[in-house]
Amino acid sequence: MDGQIYQYHAEMCQVFSHPKRLEAINVLRDGEMSVTELAQKLELTIGNLSQHLSMMKERHILLTRKEGNMVYYRILNPKLIRCFDMMREMLFDQIKQDAALIEARAR
Repeated sequence: MDGQIYQYHAEMCQVFSHPKRLEAINVLRDGEMSVTELAQKLELTIGNLSQHLSMMKERHILLTRKEGNMVYYRILNPKLIRCFDMMREMLFDQIKQDAALIEARAR
């Protein structure tokens, strides 16, 4: 069982390995959005965005809803946003530490 959990974990973490997927998560934090709206916000072609969205849907990050010929995406589990925010906080802490170290060396 542990091996399978690690496999799922690794597959989910692949979502975080591309800046545009991270940006999509951040944009979708406020609610669902159509593919067209997402493409405009992320400045991606629909074809390129569709690849990212498909990968994120396969890994159970996003949920879709179809209305007519429009497809809407939203975050499947709100806990994802907490993880996303925690990782960003860690990055900001690291940036501050790096800046303080650079400043201390410059003195």
